[in-house]
Amino acid sequence: MSRRRSKAEQRPEGPPWRVLMHDVIFESDTPAGWAFDVGLLLAILTSVTLVAVETIPSVAQRNWLILGRFEWFLTILFTIEYGARLACAKHPLRYAVSFWGVIDLLSVLPTYVGFFFVESDANSFVILRSIRLLRAFRVLKLWRMMDDAEELSQAIWKARHKIIVFLIVVLVAVTISGTLMYFVENVIPRMTRGESPLDDSEFVASQFDSIPQAMYWAIVTMTTVGYGDIVPKTTIGKFISATLILLGYSLIIVPSGFVTAELTSRKSSEPDDETACPRCATVEHPGEAVYCYRCGERLAAEG
Repeated sequence: MSRRRSKAEQRPEGPPWRVLMHDVIFESDTPAGWAFDVGLLLAILTSVTLVAVETIPSVAQRNWLILGRFEWFLTILFTIEYGARLACAKHPLRYAVSFWGVIDLLSVLPTYVGFFFVESDANSFVILRSIRLLRAFRVLKLWRMMDDAEELSQAIWKARHKIIVFLIVVLVAVTISGTLMYFVENVIPRMTRGESPLDDSEFVASQFDSIPQAMYWAIVTMTTVGYGDIVPKTTIGKFISATLILLGYSLIIVPSGFVTAELTSRKSSEPDDETACPRCATVEHPGEAVYCYRCGERLAAEG
C-alpha cells in the first residue's frame, strides 16, 4: 500500500539554503511557507483573470499594453518560481517530468512561444495564439495548496473499481434507452406511414434521426441537464423520457456515496502523528500499528 513520504524523505541534500528554500516553497506549515502560498494564490488568480479579460475584444483593444505588461510580469514571476522549484527539489529531473512540473512549465511556456513566433505572421501562426490559452493551466496549481486534496484523490482512487462499474451501467442504460428512443421516435412512425426505415430520400420529421443523436439525448436526460434541443413527440417516447429522468435522479448520487464511504473508512486508520518511532523518529503510523513501517522497530506502547 502506498504511503505519503515524510518531510525528511522529501528534503533535498546540500547547502542549508536549499533545504530552507524547499521548506518555504513545498511546505506550508511555517509562516514563510504560508506567506509564499498566499502570494502564489494571488498571482494565480490574477493571471487567470487576465486570461479571461483578454478574450473580451473591447477591453483587450483598449488596454492591450497594460494587459501585456501584467502578463509578462506574471510570466517572469512564475518562471522564477519554476526555476526555484527545480533548484530545491530533491530530484530536479523527476520533478520536471512529474505532473506538477509539466503544469508549471505549461503555465509559462505559452507566453514565450507567443513572443518568438506569433508576431511573425498573423495568418500563419493563428493557431499558436491559442497556445497562450494554456496559461489557464495555472489554476491547477491551486490544487497543490489544498491540504485535503490528497485525501480526496486517494478516496476516489480506492473507489475507482466501483465507479468504473457504475459508469459501465450508465453506458449500458444510455445505449439501450437511446436505441429504444430512436426506434420509437423514428422507425415506428416511418413504418406506420409505409416507408422503409432505411429510406432517407424524404425529410425525417423526428429529431431522433440517428442512434448517436438519441444517445446524446439520453445522456442529457439522465444527468437531468435537459437542454431541450431534442424532445420526444410520441406518447411512448415521453414515457421513456420520464423513466430515464427518474433513473438519473437515483443514479446521480451513487459515485458520491462511494467516495463518502471511502473517506469514512479512512478515519478508522488515520495516521497517529503522536506515535513516533524511537529509532528513526518516523511518524504517520496507523493507530493500530505495533512496529515501524520504515525500520521495523517496535513502537512505544501508550500509557
